[in-house]
Amino acid sequence: MSSTTPLTDGATIPNVVFKCRVRDESIGGENPFAWKDVSSADLFAGKRSVVFSLPGAFTPLCSSRHLPGYEAAYDEMKSLGVDDVYCLSVNDAFVMRQWGLHQGLEEEKTDASNPLNPGNFKKVKLLGDGACEFTRGMGMSCTWTTERGFGERSWRYAMVINDMRIEKMYIEPGFEQNSGPDPGTVSMAENVLAYLKSCK
Repeated sequence: MSSTTPLTDGATIPNVVFKCRVRDESIGGENPFAWKDVSSADLFAGKRSVVFSLPGAFTPLCSSRHLPGYEAAYDEMKSLGVDDVYCLSVNDAFVMRQWGLHQGLEEEKTDASNPLNPGNFKKVKLLGDGACEFTRGMGMSCTWTTERGFGERSWRYAMVINDMRIEKMYIEPGFEQNSGPDPGTVSMAENVLAYLKSCK
């Protein structure tokens, strides 16, 4: 499934399968993780969630403002009726895990109430869209060639999802292929938080 233009408020999000890694202590050793298929519906059906998407793990703006902002706002977002908060990037599950650990996120080692756990994180969950299927379905695929050499990644955006439908969408301005600027304004945590407060 792919979309040629970005989805917006009221649209149904793509239902794809994410290839995830979850902790399985029965495996033993230094890397006790197993593969698990988790669908969009597993994460978002019947729930109200916040998803923010960014061009890449370990990149400067993503690491200095985007992810830390949502991690800091997590508890308040939960108190405003959000079931969970997810950070999505076109990176594989191994990269996303190492980025989370590097960012100082606390790993969830036992609770399996979220399909991404155990082995993801207690607050913001990191979701790797390694094959870019969700991002393409959202119409947010952006290929950087001469700019940064990223290849195909996601444009920066955030959204509130309510039972698989986009309740509110925040797309950074200037969306284009191989963009020079990498804006970080409307999709930041404070704007989503302000919207959630306005709904109370």
